[in-house]
Amino acid sequence: MPGTDDATVVARTAEGRTRGDYTGGVYGSMLAASVILGAGSFGSLPRLEVVVLLLLTSVAFWIAHVHAELFGARLAQLSLDRRIVLHVCREEWPIVKAAVPPAAAVAVSPLLGLDLQGALWFGLAVAVAGQVGWSAAAARRAGASWRLVTVTATVNLLLGLLIISFKIFLTH
Repeated sequence: MPGTDDATVVARTAEGRTRGDYTGGVYGSMLAASVILGAGSFGSLPRLEVVVLLLLTSVAFWIAHVHAELFGARLAQLSLDRRIVLHVCREEWPIVKAAVPPAAAVAVSPLLGLDLQGALWFGLAVAVAGQVGWSAAAARRAGASWRLVTVTATVNLLLGLLIISFKIFLTH
């Protein structure tokens, strides 16, 4: 952006994020649902491995997103300092945060008497609920009408149900 300094760019980006950009949370929830789909469809992993896989996959995608944002900033010829790097790390952190509830659901599933398949379904349901919740929160925070909040939540629910249908298809 010609004529703007790094601080101005960071401030504008922060302002945009504050208005309700929760895309990382939506994306992270969908990623978690996909990891659970894969973990349950192509083999039987112990619960601890599913939890670790969920968390490590989210961290790997977080790092990839941070790298992409920072690389994009360099392409825009912005100088990268520690402040900007930390800012981008915080911006993308919802990808990791979104994996924690499904991982926790799988981890506590024995307390609920669930077998491994039940644990995976529970984790998948929590991931889809997170996806819907993140999208609705983003829309409300951005000042969207209740109608638009309902539309975005419905679209994300349908995407989650699509992932669930893949799990049903792959396991039967």
